[in-house]
Amino acid sequence: MTQTAFLNPTRAAASTHTGTVAGERFLVLDSWRGICALLVALFHFPTGSTISQSAFIGSSYLFVDFFFVLSGFVIASSYGDRLNQPGQVARFALVRFGRIYPLHLLMLAAFAGFELLRLMLPQLHGTGAAPFTGGFDLNSLLANLLLLQGVGFEDQLTWNAPSWSISAEFFAYLLFAGVVFVAGARAWIWFVAAAVTAPLFLLGFSTHHMDVSFDFGFIRCLYGFSLGALLAWFQHDSIAGARQALARGGPRMDWTLAEIVMVAVIVLFVSLAGDNDFGIAAPLVFALALFLFAHEGGWISALLRAPFMLTLGALSYSIYMVHIFVQARLINVAGLVERKLGLGLIGDFMLRGQPATGFGAGWTGAVAIVVMLAATIAASWITWRFVEMPAMAWFRRLSKRI
Repeated sequence: MTQTAFLNPTRAAASTHTGTVAGERFLVLDSWRGICALLVALFHFPTGSTISQSAFIGSSYLFVDFFFVLSGFVIASSYGDRLNQPGQVARFALVRFGRIYPLHLLMLAAFAGFELLRLMLPQLHGTGAAPFTGGFDLNSLLANLLLLQGVGFEDQLTWNAPSWSISAEFFAYLLFAGVVFVAGARAWIWFVAAAVTAPLFLLGFSTHHMDVSFDFGFIRCLYGFSLGALLAWFQHDSIAGARQALARGGPRMDWTLAEIVMVAVIVLFVSLAGDNDFGIAAPLVFALALFLFAHEGGWISALLRAPFMLTLGALSYSIYMVHIFVQARLINVAGLVERKLGLGLIGDFMLRGQPATGFGAGWTGAVAIVVMLAATIAASWITWRFVEMPAMAWFRRLSKRI
């Protein structure tokens, strides 16, 4: 990794984030990852604005399933035939650990630091729970340090709430490596079984449809991850061939129409299926979208290859991991300003049928959303530049010694 790549997220997107199929890079899929990370951030941000209250944003938690499908696709594309020796499995596990854990640890430290600050400054207690209680207790901290917060060891979301998904995904990585190592060319059979049984399990045992995390998060992750892996195993040749044909001047308008329809389907599906059992189809919808956009054939794909979009893709993991902390601190600051100036920035309201405390409706909520997104992206660049990239490089060097 060059120093230029360290400083340039767009170049880093092409060199570190995306997987390969037949030597091809998937920059458009990485841009989609950035979009999905921002949509998850919008889902978590409490405002009374029309944006926050919309059915689409209210169900955007489903975009976590896009991450799972994409991870399965990228991991199977990159490692599906490279895990037949114990040393290869060990190197894979170490590199994947280095990809997710350093930033996770930093954010745990940030949340724990703020709890300590609340403990020392009673004026920061607010009306919430006492420091180091509820989802911020020390037992839960240990579970988070061990990456167990998303595999059934907790009874609620804890600390950096979105990190349940990286807990589930890390164990999906290990399962993938183990299955490929043991089963070899027959590994796909096990992932077909997972892709079929996981949604049946969720339909049978989840009372919250696809909105599971600390309880059945691993099952949810395995469902999407398996579909992505199967897509890589069975469609990589057709994707590579179609991309080569498009590079020679294929039918751009046909692909553009297909991409427009796919985006419309995603928006409609997410808007309608987030609060019912139809949401169980989310990984299937995202697998179809991934297959389409992996070809990078239309004009929407061309837009998604723009530098800003590639930068969002490079920052996507940081966006996902830092946004809750950024949002909470923005609310803290707004609350302090309100107490000093009486501007009425923060209040209690109903957010999509649930009581919430956050920014109000109208211009207050809209401006707060813009500020939140800007602050999240800025903080994400810092953690990407000074945590993610150096850590990935260090763990890759370490893996070569195995």
